[in-house]
Amino acid sequence: MNRQPSPVPRRRVLLAGAGAAAALAGPSLGASPARADGRHRPRAADSLQPYASYWFPDSLPSGTPGDGITWRSLAAWQPGTDRDLAFNRATVPLARRFTPVPANTTARAGQARISALAAFDHTAGNPSQGSATADTYAPTHWALLDELVFWGGSAGEGLILAPNAPLVDAAHRNGVPVLGTVFLPPVAYGGQLRWTRDLVRRDAAGRFPLAAKLVQVATVYGFDGWFINAETGGGDAALAAEMQAFLRALRAAGAGQGLRITWYDAMNRTGQVGWQGALDDLNRSFFQDASGPVADSLFVDFRWSARSLADSGRLAEQLGRSRYELWAGVDVESAGWDTGTDWDAILPEGRDQVVSFGFYRPEWTLQHLPAGRTPGQFHAADDRFWAGEGATAARPGGAGGWRAPATAVADRSTLTALPFATGFNTGHGLRWYEAGKVTSEAPWSHLGLQDRLPPRRWVVHTEGQHPDISWDFDDAWRGGSSLLVRGALDAPATVELFPARLPAGAATVLDLTHRLDPASGPVTVEVAVATRPAPAPGRPAPYVHLPAGTLRPGDGWRTDTVRLGPLGSGTLHALGVRLTGRGGAAVAWRLGALAVHDGPASPAAPGGLRITGTAAVDGAVSVRLAWRRADGPVRHYELHRRLPDGSRRFLGGTCGTALYVPGLRRAGTEPAAEIEVRAVHELFTTSEPARAQLPW
Repeated sequence: MNRQPSPVPRRRVLLAGAGAAAALAGPSLGASPARADGRHRPRAADSLQPYASYWFPDSLPSGTPGDGITWRSLAAWQPGTDRDLAFNRATVPLARRFTPVPANTTARAGQARISALAAFDHTAGNPSQGSATADTYAPTHWALLDELVFWGGSAGEGLILAPNAPLVDAAHRNGVPVLGTVFLPPVAYGGQLRWTRDLVRRDAAGRFPLAAKLVQVATVYGFDGWFINAETGGGDAALAAEMQAFLRALRAAGAGQGLRITWYDAMNRTGQVGWQGALDDLNRSFFQDASGPVADSLFVDFRWSARSLADSGRLAEQLGRSRYELWAGVDVESAGWDTGTDWDAILPEGRDQVVSFGFYRPEWTLQHLPAGRTPGQFHAADDRFWAGEGATAARPGGAGGWRAPATAVADRSTLTALPFATGFNTGHGLRWYEAGKVTSEAPWSHLGLQDRLPPRRWVVHTEGQHPDISWDFDDAWRGGSSLLVRGALDAPATVELFPARLPAGAATVLDLTHRLDPASGPVTVEVAVATRPAPAPGRPAPYVHLPAGTLRPGDGWRTDTVRLGPLGSGTLHALGVRLTGRGGAAVAWRLGALAVHDGPASPAAPGGLRITGTAAVDGAVSVRLAWRRADGPVRHYELHRRLPDGSRRFLGGTCGTALYVPGLRRAGTEPAAEIEVRAVHELFTTSEPARAQLPW
């Protein structure tokens, strides 16, 4: 088979030795600085910094934990004593999705899907809510994902990882469930069989207390289930039977909350670790037994072959399950799009796809770039990974043997209700913008503040040259980025942005906030709206073009409102823009925001802003803040500091009701720092503030 050998030993060294991923950088603009190796560690003076949660099942390692590591027992965890819970709890519900007409003729709906095991940082010392850097893995291709596993764990730090809130909130906004990880490492890399026995231990009544605890963690933290990876050798058939019973208890306990389980192809029914590279008689009992499903899906180890995948798919169907509940592992950690993979074993051309597939470590798109990389370079690499080099979603592919996901998997959308708005914010930036003005010069990352973004990179219909389209971080209307279209427009170009099923009536309008860069030629802009879906895969939607004005350099940001009422009541199936230049002159047009709604709306104000803790750090003050949730719908909350001159400085944002802010320093002789929190609506309108003061 044309693929690399199983990467298990190398991968285990990474996880056990380096202490692998645990949590994503989240909301506040200030967080503990990264070390040279990219690993975050708490500063001893700052006891307030919240971190993503990780545990051992019960018993702890012998000895003393390393710098910045806290050993915790999941058996002893209680939400009422979790001082960081408010900072780690996700609040965005899992959105429902639909599958629009595919953007190309090769993508299939209802067949193979994609899981991704992504490491966002090391297990220990990972800030819950933020990182003062834009150099973070910020996935945006949610439309192609069916499941995201928050990957990591190590014998020296912790084995059970709860994904933190910013990642879950971003994924949920796009309809993607997120799983935490239970990692029981090989003995060679620190694994101890007692941790497996701790996990599946029964109480006096014969119940599995840690199954109930895992359900409680997922429910309280707001994520969607667990990826179970049992790779500690030395077990026997009795232990395997207990593990299987534990999985069944975990599934039953989580069913009412809609939780899911993915089982990794490692431990088999003998209790030994024998990676099968298949669904077969040795591991089928962890996927399905005589009583029904045990796990929702199985991640098939990298040892698979074309024959083993075909046999696995048939066995799944014989068991009454979908073959697409099997993820064939594809390890992209070291080579990315140069990974040798027998794609025809998974995605044969001209026939039904065999199984689904799972990427191991797609954050390679960030990590393979050299020092000094920019957010724009990361997104260019990430788009190439998912759509293919020199390709678009309408014509995906590229050179070499890489089978870009967009070639095979139909994208999905959550755009089904009004109001809908986006500021094209990717969840990280070099500074923070509001209404086109910089309100913080600090680099930042927070996936929970990421907007819903165009899923198809990029579909352009023109008889002339295709312009270049990219996320740009040099200017924005709101957040950290805007959509930049550059090129010589020698013919009108329609840029597809969103497939949708948005209701529209007589009062529905579309707001477009845009501008030209100084060196651009003028551009005439039209809104492209389709009230019927595309007639076939790869075909454009039947757009109607409505004028939105002509922009000239020097105009600055402006918002044009286009009434959609003349189209009649119905459903909007696609949104885009048509750009027309003059005489083929080069243009640089920025789209800063797009909104579709039936009228303006503003959120209610939060209340009770209070400081719940302070700590002096390096001559500055760090604070923990909390407030009461605003009544009615709220997208997220934003915090600012009101400076003595009356200006506001952005401190951070979160979808929850608590925020950690480090590094506050006195401004002049002010008696106290004035802090404000506002609720932000789906249309990005803001409420009146709640205020608190930090006396100096």
